[in-house]
Amino acid sequence: MDSRPPLAPPYRTLPEYLRHWAETAPDRRAFTFVDHPAPHSRGVHRTLTWRSLDLRVRALAARLAEGAEPGARVALLCPQGTEYVTGFLAALTAGLVAVPLYPPGLPGHGDRLAGALADARPAVVVTTSRVMAEVAELFAHGGVPAVAVDRVPDAAARVPDSARVRAMAVPDPGATAYLQYTSGSTRAPAGVEITHANVVANARQALTAYGADTAPVTCVGWLPLYHDMGLVLSVAAPVVQGRLSVLMDPAAFLHEPARWLRLLAAHPRAVSAAPNFAYDYCVSAVTDAQKAELRLDGVAAMINGSEPVRPGTADRFHAAFAGQGLAAEVHCPSYGLAEATVFVSAARPGEPPRRFALDRDALAAGKALPARPDDADAVQLAGCGAPAGQEVRVVDPVSFDSLCEGEVGEIWVRGPNVGRGYWNNEALTRRVFAARPTGAPGGWLRTGDLGTVLDGQLIVTGRLKDLIVVDGRNHYPQDVEATVQDAHPAVRRDRLAAFGVPGDGDGAGERVVVVAEHTRATRLDGIDVPALARAVRGAVAARHGLRLADVVLVAPGAVPRTSSGKVARALTRARYLEGAFGAGSAR
Repeated sequence: MDSRPPLAPPYRTLPEYLRHWAETAPDRRAFTFVDHPAPHSRGVHRTLTWRSLDLRVRALAARLAEGAEPGARVALLCPQGTEYVTGFLAALTAGLVAVPLYPPGLPGHGDRLAGALADARPAVVVTTSRVMAEVAELFAHGGVPAVAVDRVPDAAARVPDSARVRAMAVPDPGATAYLQYTSGSTRAPAGVEITHANVVANARQALTAYGADTAPVTCVGWLPLYHDMGLVLSVAAPVVQGRLSVLMDPAAFLHEPARWLRLLAAHPRAVSAAPNFAYDYCVSAVTDAQKAELRLDGVAAMINGSEPVRPGTADRFHAAFAGQGLAAEVHCPSYGLAEATVFVSAARPGEPPRRFALDRDALAAGKALPARPDDADAVQLAGCGAPAGQEVRVVDPVSFDSLCEGEVGEIWVRGPNVGRGYWNNEALTRRVFAARPTGAPGGWLRTGDLGTVLDGQLIVTGRLKDLIVVDGRNHYPQDVEATVQDAHPAVRRDRLAAFGVPGDGDGAGERVVVVAEHTRATRLDGIDVPALARAVRGAVAARHGLRLADVVLVAPGAVPRTSSGKVARALTRARYLEGAFGAGSAR
């Protein structure tokens, strides 16, 4: 185990931290990428020390500064790996604005990539020689130069001309460091302006929340680095604390989830994050033989930051891996969003996760009233702990009145981690980032998420824009989806969307539709679709008092997802209304 590095001064930019660790702990491991070049590969490790990372970053920063003015955007179109980390830190070091994206060809995300590039208007693209041809084709008519990280020699860091000197200057903490593009599932992609001070503040907040400020940790992750949580937890937090970050490709996890768990077992006090589905996927896909080689008693925190965080998932995951020494107290339900850099609140490791059984009818009416834990009709929700280093309020989204504990409203956030606004969109920035609760100071971020506070715990109930309103009653789509996926074994878990569509003008409100993928192990022609639809309709009617207007069964992969892996309900709804699921689907 590496010795603990010297304490870092309270810098406000990541380039300052990088230079600090390169000078005080040059031979310590900084970033390791574990490649899996073959289907059954156990992993090939490629590591950069703080000295070698600093050299690579300064070389690339000097090259970028030659062709771009301060404040220009740099699009990162790199595969997962240390080149991505180098590109991101080099852009910040050069006084440029990084735009974390991904190479062309990522399935289902071509339109989002095109939209983000059109909005950001990058002056230069950073990529790798492996995907340079695809990147060059993407910009064939745009004239944007591309730089391959792995083709820039280390010697570029040592040539003293004016552009290179400027590239080494300390960035202004209040300047924009990068644009974090939202999923774009409900509107054109919007780039959140995250300042240097924002990302450092949020990294510190996350380190505090997960206990990493008092004891050294290793960040282990497969989340894509273009995603907000992947970038902060796997890049920013390790740079701030001077600790090792171990990366792997998301595709390698999906191919064999045991690879993730092996890395957790191999590194002391590992901290990692994953969406809810990944924990259920490990339960179903990791074999007994793979479990036998795992020791997970050294894991410090396993962060579940997706919507929704299901308490049952933590139970199943712990039951599956308790024999490998995994403690229940390391599971940390969390809440965050790109507009707040990422992290807002989290359950603390070392404490049993809090869960709340709430009365379904009261929740639909905007009140969080307790129900019996064994009530089959209760809504089970996870507590996402308390915020660290920022303020959270629950506010009525119409009157802007602050609500009391137990009342459901919109979650508002204020703190040093909240971004400056949306790139090139002043109207949306004013509406989202400059909110003012009634009778209180302004400057609050409207998250668009609904929730409440109980016993000091933030509980997220759903998205304001996703609410389904029928006969004047609110229904949360994820609640309906949970009922649907339990109603028939052929429904693929966490690969379905419930949403409202315009009613028939009879005053009853929206009609409710479910679009669900069937499991990969089942052929469509082997499913009794009418029987499945009857089972789903009956379960939803019994539990929610809802009549489903349509149940659509589609092939695996047909339900669109956001860049973070969540189901894109709004896009699914739009495609349904366009008739996109008519061919090749079944009802």
